[in-house]
Amino acid sequence: MIFHSETFTLENLWDKIVAREGTGFRTKKGLPFTYTIKGGELFTDRRERSITRSTFEKAYEKLFRDQVGEGAPKKIVGPKTLNVYGAPYVWAVFTGIGMIEEELYIQEEMQF
Repeated sequence: MIFHSETFTLENLWDKIVAREGTGFRTKKGLPFTYTIKGGELFTDRRERSITRSTFEKAYEKLFRDQVGEGAPKKIVGPKTLNVYGAPYVWAVFTGIGMIEEELYIQEEMQF
C-alpha cells in the first residue's frame, strides 16, 4: 500500500472528501456506492447511519502513524485492520480520492 501523506493532510482531508460527493465508488468487495455530505457527516446510499468527519480523521491519523512512523512493521493493510466504524466505506473513499493506493486494487470510476 502507498499512503500519500504529502498530498493529503489532516487539514485538507475533509475538503477532498466533500469535493468527491456524488462520485461512484466501490468497496474492496466490489459493492458500488455513492455518498452525500451533510455537515460533518457522510451518508452512503447503502447504509442509513452516517460516518462522521471525526471517524475519517481518526482513520487518517491511524494510517499516518502506521505508514509514516519509522521502524515498526506496517499493520494497516486494508479496511478490517483500519478498525474504525464504517471501515469498508472509509477505505473505499480513501482509495477513491487517491489518498491510498493498493497494488492489487484499483478504484474504478463508476457511472450512476
